[in-house]
Amino acid sequence: MNVEQINRALMEGDIDSRGVLPHIETLSLVPFQFEVDFGLKDLPTQPGVLLIRGARQYGKSTWLEQQIAGTIREFGPGSALYLNGDILPSKELLVSQIRLVTQFFHPDAKVKRLFIDEITAVNDWEKALKYLIDAGELRDVLVVTTGSKAADLRRGSERLPGRKGRLDRTNYVFTSISYTEFKKQCGDKLGNQTLSSYLLSGGSPIAACELAQTGRLPEYVIELVSDWILGEFTASGRTRSSLLSVVKTLLQFGGTPIGQSKLARESGLANNTVAQGYVALLQDLLVLCPAYPINGNNGKPLWRQPCKYHFVNTLAAMCWHPESIRTPQELESSPKLHGQMLEWAVAQELFRRRCLKGLEPVPEDIAFWQSKTHEIDFVASYPDEWIEVKRGAEDPFHFQWFLTTHPTGRLTLINATRFETKRIQGITLEDFLLF
Repeated sequence: MNVEQINRALMEGDIDSRGVLPHIETLSLVPFQFEVDFGLKDLPTQPGVLLIRGARQYGKSTWLEQQIAGTIREFGPGSALYLNGDILPSKELLVSQIRLVTQFFHPDAKVKRLFIDEITAVNDWEKALKYLIDAGELRDVLVVTTGSKAADLRRGSERLPGRKGRLDRTNYVFTSISYTEFKKQCGDKLGNQTLSSYLLSGGSPIAACELAQTGRLPEYVIELVSDWILGEFTASGRTRSSLLSVVKTLLQFGGTPIGQSKLARESGLANNTVAQGYVALLQDLLVLCPAYPINGNNGKPLWRQPCKYHFVNTLAAMCWHPESIRTPQELESSPKLHGQMLEWAVAQELFRRRCLKGLEPVPEDIAFWQSKTHEIDFVASYPDEWIEVKRGAEDPFHFQWFLTTHPTGRLTLINATRFETKRIQGITLEDFLLF
């Protein structure tokens, strides 16, 4: 169905006919039904604007259709209508389509919700919303938008001051499925391969389903993710070869701090400004998280120092890894990559938790600490909570130095064994992800 046909069905309250809500139809055929929690449990009933950003293939469109269906069921025909930003080439057409579709809300609907999927595909979309809001044309409508380019939604939000209604919160990041949910749905099927399968999936529902059914990450999933990222870079005027070179360098250095000049040199780029542009877009796509060192005396970030680059979408990391890892067994048989993935999984989970709490505007800012002789991978909360990640079994006596360098801090050591001391706790990665 096209958008006009879908809206005709929604006006009549018909949400069950074939093609009206195609993602929900597809979901009914999938053996594993994952519940995604990104901090928005129920849509508000008052008007305003909700901005929901997240990676492609993580279920945003399916969630949006579920909200459309729920709105129609609760508030009746004509209470929810729909637009698709992917087929709107300009902000002018977005304005005209919003004006047109809002004429078809049922006049007696107690709640009116307009759902716009992939609004970031429309250049200057925020100007269109600002214009209509200022004109009073959306005063009684809740506009629910989704987008795959984080920067557009974040900056667009900043350009809508005072125009998003009186909602308690208007910005959300559509995060990966949690390990708790993944294990609940797939643990019986995957057994002792559950954790490694989750690392490969990156918390993507489509990748998780494939791994649970076949034990392998299929090439079509890799292609879906890589095509999305490559498409965003091509649209920004950047080249495929330079992107692949940057990603290869980031994968090579893994959890090792690297400066922008070295990143540019190793990637064969003209200068560090060009390299930073590639990193920034990967960050905007919620793929990468630059982690800066902090000053141990005051907790302030040291922006000029080399930083770590964590993949907070571990599925994206697998798209271009030279080892072409596709199964949990292959991952566990690659010690270096497995160690990197453990650290990236912690970064991904810290990022997910910050997003759930609404720690905007930059939930992906995650810090680490290092001295001339020691390093701690993550500063969870300065100066009290610190996290170190190791692949093998560790002994708390190896971290006696921590008790002196951080006299009030508590260290969580994610490793292959469990132990408990007054200020150093040993847990497994699974313990951490299930917490």
